[in-house]
Amino acid sequence: MPFFLRRPCLTQSSALWRSRRSIALSAVQGPSHPPLVSQTLPAYFAQEVLAKHGSRPALVARSESPRPHGGPRSRNMERTHHLAWDYEEFNDNIQALARGLLNLGVKKGDRVGVVMGNNSAYASLQWACASIGAILVTLNPAYRLPELIATLKLVGVSHLIVVPRIRSSAYVSMLSEALPDLRNSPAGNIQEPALPELRHLVIVDNTGDLKQFQEEIGDVKCAVDFREILVWREDSAERRRVKDIAAGLNKDDVINLQFTSGTTGLPKAVSLTHRNLLNNGISIGEHMRLTPSDILCNVPPLFHCFDMCLPSFAALRANLFAGNLAAWTHGASIVYPSQIFDPRAIVDALVAERCTALHGVPTHFLGVLAEVRARREAGENMDMSTLRTGIAAGTSIPIELMKRLIADLNLTELTVAYGMTETSPVSFQTTWDDPVDKRVETVGRILPHVRAKVVDVEDKIVPVGTPGEIVVSGYLLQKGYWEDPEQTARVMQKDGDGVLWMYTGDEGILDEDGYLRIVGRIKDIIIRGGENLFPVQIENVLTAHPAIREAAAVAVPDERYGEVVGAWVVREPTALSTLTREDVRALVADNMNPQNAPAWVWFAGEDGIPSDMPKTASGKVQKHILRGWVRDLARKGVGSVRISKA
Repeated sequence: MPFFLRRPCLTQSSALWRSRRSIALSAVQGPSHPPLVSQTLPAYFAQEVLAKHGSRPALVARSESPRPHGGPRSRNMERTHHLAWDYEEFNDNIQALARGLLNLGVKKGDRVGVVMGNNSAYASLQWACASIGAILVTLNPAYRLPELIATLKLVGVSHLIVVPRIRSSAYVSMLSEALPDLRNSPAGNIQEPALPELRHLVIVDNTGDLKQFQEEIGDVKCAVDFREILVWREDSAERRRVKDIAAGLNKDDVINLQFTSGTTGLPKAVSLTHRNLLNNGISIGEHMRLTPSDILCNVPPLFHCFDMCLPSFAALRANLFAGNLAAWTHGASIVYPSQIFDPRAIVDALVAERCTALHGVPTHFLGVLAEVRARREAGENMDMSTLRTGIAAGTSIPIELMKRLIADLNLTELTVAYGMTETSPVSFQTTWDDPVDKRVETVGRILPHVRAKVVDVEDKIVPVGTPGEIVVSGYLLQKGYWEDPEQTARVMQKDGDGVLWMYTGDEGILDEDGYLRIVGRIKDIIIRGGENLFPVQIENVLTAHPAIREAAAVAVPDERYGEVVGAWVVREPTALSTLTREDVRALVADNMNPQNAPAWVWFAGEDGIPSDMPKTASGKVQKHILRGWVRDLARKGVGSVRISKA
């Protein structure tokens, strides 16, 4: 019998679920045990990770050579082809970098911007910056030049660390050509009017070729090689300074700025603290049952929490933080298959490293499944038996996709998480032994030390089973948008008892057992003739069809109903399908209330229609862009479905 049809064993957790009293109103509070951790990141790492797991594997970066940053001769866990650090060697690199940042002039509270793919330098910066009180600013490598400059200026980045190039984006030349004063400024004393607070530009070599690296940097005088800033000597004055600064850090200090994806407007910088990120990472790992024996293949980009939202669905934008910290707080190992998303490299890593966990959003998982299927059809025998857990996030997870992940990748304990960048990011998560229907239809229950409620437009808690806006409270709330009290006040408000709540903008339904089902974004709801239709439900029906790989349901203006449903459909590339627009409409009409049936259908890549849906770098469909596209197409009459009069 397939796993997803079997009942889970009766563990203590599932027994507690069965005995839990039902709730009548949509308000829940997580358990108060285990207690919250009050340490800072460096203190926790030293006391709970390094001291207990020093000789265990910590990081494997399969696209990096051993000793990519120089320094003393490396043990490299006896590997010769790529980087492999145990926790002791990881700590050596973290400390050398922390000393180097101080030597560079980085001070407590300084913003250190980072633009790069998944690599060991990025991983080390997470801990090194936190150790000296600097604030790591995680930037999207997909930003165009105006976006990059605007975000750097918004938070006053004083030290920028980049790789020369990712795909077609050549960051050093792009910046220096657009900002001439940057090219001609001396190292450590950049004088660029467009970025008045920027002082250092540090380059991490991701080319593997010294000649190419030097060509990429060119004649930019201010550029400093990352390898040159690390201070390996442990008898230096910086070592004492690192220790003294770490001792004076506070758990509520901001250590990370992450930009919201900007699906509904300009990006805002979310301020996250030691307490936010450390405790959330611990909770996530507990829900996954992570142990020091686990090996996490961490796929999503490190520049954010990996967007577990709908668009705020499962803002595990904690890839860098939630994803990494969930593993490292439990002494587990992390594998980076490649700097950027590469299904072939991911599958190679899953097999070669015997990974037990895999994180991703639907776009990542679909790519991995396609690669696995292609290899198996070619006769390759791939052993995925070690895989068991991970997090599916980034957007709604269609039921059929969940079944495929279990059947094809052995992800029998895969969890689904919900949250947003502003909540560090996870507030709800399923567990491995939740009842099967809860694991495939909901995003789980509230995490420890977190409160949530579902409210109507008058801010009143709705009865269970009733949709409303999800509102969250607890340790996980951001400290606020960076230097933007007006935007902060719009989404973070205190109630009559003085409790601070985050208004997520997500539409959800709590059931009587406290499990949350996401039904859409407040702004994504389609209101057809006065009836609220939820896109995620329509999308689940569509993606259950074997010929449909992805789908997005959006509102299309209509004279009669105000709005009707439009469906953007991406076919399976291997499907020789004759699926018509009318078939798509019938598919929904036959499985849902017919009012959900699309009046408009567009097949991606066909009839002059764009081949890809607009997405953020974390895989979320940017529905505000898609709505603009479909309005233009509908005005031209493209995509209309012939509706039978019968």
